[in-house]
Amino acid sequence: MEDNRLVKMTVCEGQKPTPEQIQEIENAKKIGANPDDDAPELTLEQYAEMAEIAKVQRAGRVKPVVAIRISPETLAKAKATGKGYTGFLSRLLDNAINDPVLVARSL
Repeated sequence: MEDNRLVKMTVCEGQKPTPEQIQEIENAKKIGANPDDDAPELTLEQYAEMAEIAKVQRAGRVKPVVAIRISPETLAKAKATGKGYTGFLSRLLDNAINDPVLVARSL
């Protein structure tokens, strides 16, 4: 009988697997997936239904693209926050537009 126990270990960057670990990986490839009652294989109809649900959910999350003019200094400060600065600007605007004091000061 094969030993199908699960082994957990930490691998550090640059660390090479041992010959035993390589053999375990090769053995795991041969086992393959084994669906059970808790996780049966999905039918094509179920995949199609999930794809439609995902499409509807994505459509609800789409944010419109808007062009605005901002000062070079403001843009430089936003870019200085790093990767994802456009998301940062979007969240900043969301917070500002919901703050009546900031809205009043900015009008």
